[in-house]
Amino acid sequence: MFSRFTNIINALQSLDKTYSNSEMVRKLLRCLPRSWMPKVTAIEEAKNLNVLPLEDLLGSLMTHELSMQKKDDDEEKEKKKKKIVTLKSSLIEDSEDDDNDEELALITRKFKKFFASKKKFGGK
Repeated sequence: MFSRFTNIINALQSLDKTYSNSEMVRKLLRCLPRSWMPKVTAIEEAKNLNVLPLEDLLGSLMTHELSMQKKDDDEEKEKKKKKIVTLKSSLIEDSEDDDNDEELALITRKFKKFFASKKKFGGK
């Protein structure tokens, strides 16, 4: 965004329209999206915009952007961890299937014993 802003300012300077440093700082702060409003308010209240160099503003905004990205990355990692926990809990719910498997195995063993005993006694 800053490079686009600089290109526009340079193009306007070539057309003999110049802006002071404080005007450029205010314009840059005004064009930031709504999600940046808390940071914009903090900068406006903490610093004198008439003497704030554009480079210092850029550094402050870049630092804020990096911290926002780090926070977003941490939230994504947290969501991935929650998904893993959900998968583990769904495996626990499948314990009813294990009971059914055990019952089926028991019935199968009894049937085999019954069938084997019929063969011993020559059952038809």
